[in-house]
Amino acid sequence: MEHLPKAAFICVHNSCRSQIAEALGKQLAADAFESYSAGTETKPQINQDAVRLMKERYQIDMEATQYSKLIEELPPIDIVITMGCNVECPAIPCKYQEDWGLDDPTDKNDEEFNKVIDTIYEKIVALAAKCSQLI
Repeated sequence: MEHLPKAAFICVHNSCRSQIAEALGKQLAADAFESYSAGTETKPQINQDAVRLMKERYQIDMEATQYSKLIEELPPIDIVITMGCNVECPAIPCKYQEDWGLDDPTDKNDEEFNKVIDTIYEKIVALAAKCSQLI
């Protein structure tokens, strides 16, 4: 069996949007790609609002299986998805890349968080659907 492509979700601190994308990727698209996330910097813990809302909405405990990590810790990646951090990302060798242009919901209310989670959900489903044509 051939291996699934590896998708990395990248944002600065790897504590919120990229963690949500990794978690939803694992739940929604495990048959299309392997999900990873990383950042150019790390935080001591995943954003607690993101953790709480992902538990409430999808029964996913991100803290049980994920942690904030650096890009250098990633395995070789096929698909790079940047979250839209308005910063220059280091070049990560890959076969396909896109930027999702998501606002960081950190320190915003649950409504703003849920909008970002909904957008990530839709984009994960779309990425999974076109994954076989990308790689």
